[in-house]
Amino acid sequence: MGTIAKALNLLNFFSENAPELGLMDFKNLSGQDKATVYRHLTELEANGFLEQNEKTRKYRLGAAIVRLSSIRERSFPTRRIVSEWIDRLAEEVQELVHASLIQRLEMSPLYFCDKSRGATRVNFSEAEMLPLHATASGLAALAFGPPSLLEKLSNKHLAKYSNSTPTNFDTLKTIVGEVHEKGFSFSNQSYEEDVCSFGVPFFEAGPYACGTIAIAIPATRLDSSKAPFYTKKLWEASKAVSRELGGNIPEKLENKWRQAA
Repeated sequence: MGTIAKALNLLNFFSENAPELGLMDFKNLSGQDKATVYRHLTELEANGFLEQNEKTRKYRLGAAIVRLSSIRERSFPTRRIVSEWIDRLAEEVQELVHASLIQRLEMSPLYFCDKSRGATRVNFSEAEMLPLHATASGLAALAFGPPSLLEKLSNKHLAKYSNSTPTNFDTLKTIVGEVHEKGFSFSNQSYEEDVCSFGVPFFEAGPYACGTIAIAIPATRLDSSKAPFYTKKLWEASKAVSRELGGNIPEKLENKWRQAA
């Protein structure tokens, strides 16, 4: 990882639970030495990516992040478009629904809506990156996103998150093939215990998926007889989102969905 990448990677340590972080927090989280981390933080602050709380001396995301986010959303209103359909889908299935974009070898959450009515709920954070190999979102991205995603994972360590996480690449490759054949992904507690998910891809211009939509359901509430209902609603949302983003569902995938509906 180069110097610029190491500096920018510090921004990924912020979350809803950690909106401000100190120098030693960054040092411990990054594994870098204190002097290097301080130099990166100084550069990020100087360029507006970070700002420092004068009282606590901790760092938080800066104005440049807000400005760039605004430019991105005004020019490519992916979040606004996706949110409308995610809200609608969550209301229809009465569960947590989320959309994520492919970012390198992870899924970056874009938007979520939780309309579950039960006492048990799925915890979800838009600040948490999702692994490709262990989530329904990631499996759908591997099956319908750029082929290079799966190729690059062949040389990576596949972290184990639960007893159901596929950590062998050949096993993962088989699962991805099955997802491609079915037209949707299903994750049975492979990322979090007691959470099951269904996922499908969505598309901008181009032949490969840019993101995914998923329904997350507590395992104790999952009714297998409702699987066709969940997948049908996901397909409908994906087609609508893809259309508004200027993309099209690939013909082979469209045919799978049409035949299964």
